[in-house]
Amino acid sequence: MNKRTYNILFHLHTVSGIVISVALYVIFFTGSFSFFRDEIANWERGHTVEIPDEIQLNFDETFQHMSTEKNLYGRDIELRHYYNEQNIGVNLGSSKDTLLTTEDAAGSFYYLNTKDASTTDYVSSYTLGEFLYRLHFFAQLPHPFGYYLSGFVAFFFLFALLTGIIVHWDKIISNFYVFRPMTKLKTVWTDAHTALGVIGFPFQFVYAVTGTFFMLKVLLVAPTVLALYDGDDKKLYEDLEYAHPEFEFQNTPLTRPVSINKYVNKVKDQWTNFKVNEVHIFNYGDTGMHVSVSGNLDYKDKIKGYGYTIFKVADDSVHSVKDPTKKIQYLDAVKGIFYRLHYGDYGGYGLRIISFILGFIGCFVILSGVLIWLTARNKKNIPLKKRKFNETVVRYYLAICLSLYPITALSFILVQVINPAGMGLLYQFYFIGWLLITIFFVIKKDNYFTNKYTLLSGSLIGLSIPIVNGFCTGNWLWVSYTKGYDQILFIDVFWIVISITGLLTLSKINAQQKKS
Repeated sequence: MNKRTYNILFHLHTVSGIVISVALYVIFFTGSFSFFRDEIANWERGHTVEIPDEIQLNFDETFQHMSTEKNLYGRDIELRHYYNEQNIGVNLGSSKDTLLTTEDAAGSFYYLNTKDASTTDYVSSYTLGEFLYRLHFFAQLPHPFGYYLSGFVAFFFLFALLTGIIVHWDKIISNFYVFRPMTKLKTVWTDAHTALGVIGFPFQFVYAVTGTFFMLKVLLVAPTVLALYDGDDKKLYEDLEYAHPEFEFQNTPLTRPVSINKYVNKVKDQWTNFKVNEVHIFNYGDTGMHVSVSGNLDYKDKIKGYGYTIFKVADDSVHSVKDPTKKIQYLDAVKGIFYRLHYGDYGGYGLRIISFILGFIGCFVILSGVLIWLTARNKKNIPLKKRKFNETVVRYYLAICLSLYPITALSFILVQVINPAGMGLLYQFYFIGWLLITIFFVIKKDNYFTNKYTLLSGSLIGLSIPIVNGFCTGNWLWVSYTKGYDQILFIDVFWIVISITGLLTLSKINAQQKKS
C-alpha cells in the first residue's frame, strides 16, 4: 500500500470513528446489557420462566375467559411469545361482524400473564430490561429518527472496522503480540486498541452488519418496492413472509366448539422439540376460521428451524405447512440467522456472556481510539487553543460515556425500591440522572477523576444490587438458588461479578498511577 492511500484510509478510519464514538459507545454499552433483557425483566418482576422460547398456556381456557369479556366473533386474534417472560402479547383485531357497534368491534392490544391471567398494557408493563434494550437503538427518540441514527452509526462503524483492518493489515500479526505498558501513553493506548480491536473484530463486524440491516432495511427496501412492486409494499412483505395470509370472512358462525389446544398439540407432536411461540386465528368462530400455529425447533437442534401449520377449522384439514426440518432456504437464512446472530440467543448463557464481554471490549476499543486521537494531538507544535479544544471534546466524551455505568447500576436499585417504577419515572430518573452525573464530571475537568469515580461508584452500587433485591423481594441469593429462580439469581451474580471486576480494574489503575 502506498503512503498516500495509507494516509487516506487512516484519516477516514479516524474521522469515522470519532464522529460516531459517543453514539457507538451507548449502543455497545446498553447493547451488552440487552443480551440479558429477559433476565433483567424477570428479576425486576420477581418472575421465573421454566421453559424458554415457548408459550406455556391453556389456550382453550384463555379463549373461554376472553370471550366472557369481549365478543371474539369475526376477529383475527394473535397470541405471541415475544420474550422469555411470563407475559405474552395478545392482539385482538377489529371484528368483521357488521352487526356490532363500532365500540364493540374495535380491536386492542395487551399483555397476558400466563401464570395468573392478569393483563397489562405496554406502558404499565415497561421494565428496565426493555428500556436498555430499546436505548441501544435509540428508540426513545421520535420514530423513526432513532432507528435511522443507530442504523447509520452501525454503517459508519462497519466502515471504521474495515478501514482499521486495512490500515493495520501489514503489521496486524506482529502488533497483536506487542504490549508496551512502560512507554509513553499514546503507545499504551495504541497497543491496547490494536490488540483488543483484532480480538473483537469478528464480533464487531457481525453486529455492524446486522445492526445496519435491521435499522436501515426500510431504506434498503424502498427502491425495491418502487422498482419491482410498483410501490405495493404489501405485496413485498407477503413475498418476504412478514405478513400473514388473508382468509375470507364467511359471516356464518361455526356450529361446533373449537379446541385451539388440539391444533397446538398436533403441531408439537408432528416435529420433535418444536416450540410454539405464536398462535394466529383468522375469523374466530366463523366458518372461514383458520388457525396458524408457528414456532421454531430448539436452537440446539437447528439455529434456524422456523415452521408453521395452518389449519382450516371447518373441515379440520391442513391448509398449508412450512416444515422446519427441511433444508433452510435463502430467505429464511437472511431473515432468521441475522436475528439469531444479533441476539446471540442460540447458545444459552455461555454465548451471551461471551457476547457481553466482547461488547465491553468494544467499549474499551472506542475509548482507547478517542484517547489515541487526543494524545496524538497533544503536542507542542499544535496551537494551545486547538489543544484545549481537543481536551474539552474528550472531557465531554468521557463524562457522557463513563457516566452510563453508575446511572445504570442506580436504575437497578430504583426498579426494586419503587416497583413497578413505570415508564415515565424510569425515563426521568435515567436521563436526568445521566445528565447530572455527566455535568458533574465535566465541571471537575479531570479525566482520571472521571474514570476512577465512575468505576468506583458504579461498582459499589452494583455490589449493593443483590442486597437491595433481597430486602425488597425476599429473593436473596440462597433463596433464588434453592427455589430455582435462575433468571433472578443470574442477575444478582452478574452484578457481583461486574462490580468485583470493576474494583479490581480500579486497583490496577491506582497502582499504575502511583508508579508513574
